[in-house]
Amino acid sequence: MDNAGWHAIHRARKEEEARWSYPQRGPDGRYQPVEEVGPLAEPFVGGFSLPPGPHPPSTLNGALPTPPPKDDRYQPAWPMPRTPSTAHSPHPDYEEAFQHQYLYATQQLAGMTAVERSNSLRMARMDPVLQFMAGPLLRYDTVDSDGVWHGAALIVTADAGSIYEPHPVLTYAWDPDRPSNLTRVQSRTHTGRDRSRSFHQFSPHPADPMYMSNVQLGDNAHPDMGPNALSQTVPAQQIWVYCGSGGTFTFWRFMIHIPLGINEMRVSYSVNDGIEMDFFVPGRDQNMRWAAYSCNGFSSGVNPDDFRGPGFQSGYDPVWADLLEKHADAPFHALVGGGDQLYCDGIIREPEMQEWVSTKLSDKKKNFPLSEEMRFAIDRFYFNHYCQVFRSGAFARANSSIPMLNMLDPDDLMGSPVFKTIGSRGYFFFLLFQCFINVETDGLDVWRHPFRSLIIGGPGPFIPFPSHSFLSYLGPQVYILLLDCRAERKKSQVCSDQEYKAVFDRLSRLPQNVEHVVIQIGIPIAYPRMVFLETALESKLNPLVALGRAGSMGLSGFVNKFNADAELLDDLNDHWTAKSHKRERNWFIEQLQHLAKSRYLRVTFLSGDVHCAAVGVLKTHVKGKKEPDVAPALDYRYMLNVVTSYSRLIVSYSPPNGVLTMVGTLATKTHRTLHHMETDETMVPLFSQDTNGGNPKSKYIMGKRNWCAVQHDAQCGDLVFDIRVEHTKGHGHTVGYAVTSPPPRWAK
Repeated sequence: MDNAGWHAIHRARKEEEARWSYPQRGPDGRYQPVEEVGPLAEPFVGGFSLPPGPHPPSTLNGALPTPPPKDDRYQPAWPMPRTPSTAHSPHPDYEEAFQHQYLYATQQLAGMTAVERSNSLRMARMDPVLQFMAGPLLRYDTVDSDGVWHGAALIVTADAGSIYEPHPVLTYAWDPDRPSNLTRVQSRTHTGRDRSRSFHQFSPHPADPMYMSNVQLGDNAHPDMGPNALSQTVPAQQIWVYCGSGGTFTFWRFMIHIPLGINEMRVSYSVNDGIEMDFFVPGRDQNMRWAAYSCNGFSSGVNPDDFRGPGFQSGYDPVWADLLEKHADAPFHALVGGGDQLYCDGIIREPEMQEWVSTKLSDKKKNFPLSEEMRFAIDRFYFNHYCQVFRSGAFARANSSIPMLNMLDPDDLMGSPVFKTIGSRGYFFFLLFQCFINVETDGLDVWRHPFRSLIIGGPGPFIPFPSHSFLSYLGPQVYILLLDCRAERKKSQVCSDQEYKAVFDRLSRLPQNVEHVVIQIGIPIAYPRMVFLETALESKLNPLVALGRAGSMGLSGFVNKFNADAELLDDLNDHWTAKSHKRERNWFIEQLQHLAKSRYLRVTFLSGDVHCAAVGVLKTHVKGKKEPDVAPALDYRYMLNVVTSYSRLIVSYSPPNGVLTMVGTLATKTHRTLHHMETDETMVPLFSQDTNGGNPKSKYIMGKRNWCAVQHDAQCGDLVFDIRVEHTKGHGHTVGYAVTSPPPRWAK
């Protein structure tokens, strides 16, 4: 307690909380929002720049509001004041590398004619012009039985600065006769990393708010396709309009359909003939390479700059830059988001929400009336936060280069007016930004829906939407089910009988040649139990919870600001292994075992949420200690649970190493819960050494940022999950830990 740094942090947190606890209205009578973004300030790309209006928001004293600590990454497009809390100076290595690059480029240009210099420097400009708020974003849907790849692109535009006569169009082209040149991806998604120098700069596209253009020289920057190349131009469909205090903004969706060829293909695309970008699709008989991640953010109280290594502009970028480098070497065909693609806790800092947030009594907070100002603020936050996250840094680059497949994190929802609105609008914006779906436009008929992978379940108890699960093709031998564990969720239920029936009906009709089904479920299903901790935190007699609710002894962070329950308890209640979900979990596993045996399928779970890397396993229980385990390939009960999570959980009340140590100790226990189903469950000791080659803290749990690269081994039929763990915090390099899920080889 005598640590001066601790006192400074505690004082800063108190000052920050006080600032947002007493919001003030601006001259126009409106509250000044925590987060509000303007159009992308692009002087070259698309031919637009920051317009003269609307102007950035200002407070009564003329200073711009500072976003909450966890959202330091997401700054408005207009210049921010250089204060100690918001100033981020470029790393010296970055400046030196940029100067080196600039001098080299100008020397090359000096030897050209004026016409050659003009052609080299000319950027593609959209015609007619569109003013981007976010995008382009790519989404993958599925491949149908005729071998046609289905997906979509999404852009969000500011109406005041865009021309819609004619409507926006997207043009995409591919060459079915030419095998893709895998190094081609480097010219558009290359991170610009020079191994001899430490810097990362991304090549141009509309997702870079403050891009300073690179000079691209030579003919290899835009290689021509062959004489038999095909192209398609598709019109935009308006799927929603956001009306905010800064104007109106339109969501445009472009549907993309590509007949797969013999070879893997590069697909180039552009909006309104603007700058050209690309993504890759597999060959007709090729299983996809894909990447998976979850928890793309930092917990409250964490300074993202602590994770920003030399040469990076943001603490969020290093591991995403690593993923993009792997994509440059061998392109991924899909990017699976397993929940928490962005963190939205900052909604509680919106000024209109402060009276509700500051209400101490739980019953009064649950019954707090929802005002129109609060309703407006909730939509405003989601719109601005989504725009800023999905257009920022390396994450934006990935979403415009690798088609996305996304699912929500299965947090519990509640039925009070404010909770219900936060949950329902959060689900609406998830469908809109991450799935490119608007229920009012697209309807709920899966036979007429624009996305073929969609599975509609039952109605949500707390939100006005049914569940939206997806079953997508990842190759002739591999499918993935993204199970919606959010829409129908309540404390006693994860998914309804109606959703399970619809999902298992679709699974039962998979093609006969499919061998692997990956089930993305957000929360791990084979993971160490912490029932004793769950019981302790639920107790009304727990002194830490009581002190946290009273705000005493600096323990206010021990309870969440939504319902004053213990913060960790909220996470524990989400788990499949929580007491309230245990019976449903066991039934779900048993049904999947029946499916695996009858349909000759290997089931593998993919999860995130728990802010670490780990691998759980379910397998046949062998009676007798001397009896050998059933070989995994011969065991239909053998199901891995691969856990990958981008962020590191750091909260003010609990040191992460203590939590991870406890989980690692519990991981050595073999549970008997499923012995009545002849099933054992335990953890895989995957981490035999640390990323630096030394002894690990735990062989079962790795508490560092990570993502997962997945590919099918055509030689043996294994599905290989390569968990990429950050080697050194913030340096953008990962170490691989691979685990394989074998194909089904038991007797039919």
